[in-house]
Amino acid sequence: MARRYAVLDVFTETALAGNPLAVVLDSDGLDDAMMQKIAAEFGLPETVFVAPPPRAGISARVRIFTPARELPFAGHPTIGTAVLLATDRVAGVGRETDAVVVLAEDVGNVRCGVVVVPGGIGRAIFDMPRLPEQKPVRGDVGLAASALGLDRRDIGFENYVMSSFSAGGPQFLFLPIASLDAMRRMKPDLGLWEAGFGDPGINVYAFTHECVHRDGDFHARMFGPELGIGEDPATGAAVAAFAGVVMRFDGASDGERKLVIEQGYEMGRPSRIELEISVEKGRLTGGRIGGTAVIVARGELMV
Repeated sequence: MARRYAVLDVFTETALAGNPLAVVLDSDGLDDAMMQKIAAEFGLPETVFVAPPPRAGISARVRIFTPARELPFAGHPTIGTAVLLATDRVAGVGRETDAVVVLAEDVGNVRCGVVVVPGGIGRAIFDMPRLPEQKPVRGDVGLAASALGLDRRDIGFENYVMSSFSAGGPQFLFLPIASLDAMRRMKPDLGLWEAGFGDPGINVYAFTHECVHRDGDFHARMFGPELGIGEDPATGAAVAAFAGVVMRFDGASDGERKLVIEQGYEMGRPSRIELEISVEKGRLTGGRIGGTAVIVARGELMV
């Protein structure tokens, strides 16, 4: 049968930048193995499969696959799917329109506020489904530097040190990098990751305070071989977990704080991810991930 699909570029306002995403709109009858094969066929960082909502008040049931495995939650699939569903819902309106999309993901229901702009562009922001949780770290900084093709002195800035967090999605090893120059020199060696950390597929999120643009707060790169992704242009699930890193090492006064994370520049796919964190009595109480998505293609999948 013919199944409608769309391809979007997420965390960018420009087509052929940001993080590409495939969304299969008609997934009824597809089993897990077939969804995994389709995700591998698209070969994009993630593919979303949309099914009818499980109950009233939910816009759709969605499942998220990388080329290697299924994820309970991911950021750029959430943003892209919300923008696509909202765009199709208000098709023909011809003016900027607000919408709310609620996606039933394996991590739970994710509420997204969307602004649809005529021309296949939309902006979405969603509440983080879970607060970041710190995880134990194995390995040492010297090995981490070698595994990235860097020197030991390239690791660390201010009071940031190597740490690990998750926020309902994959676990990430967060590595503070001293400079933008060091970020550009990275050449990961998966064999060294296996020797030093006991896991060749660890998801590594490297970040620095030095940015390409003045309004950026952090510049990042993410390597995710465990997800079937060599390098990811924009990683919303990592940014959700990164909220825990910011609170752990940078702290924040009570209230709302907004941060902009650059990613994908070294891949020629510049991305901009917005992170908002809420702090009460010195503790992180909530967060939101925001960004723009552009619809770049539509078609039919003949399986």
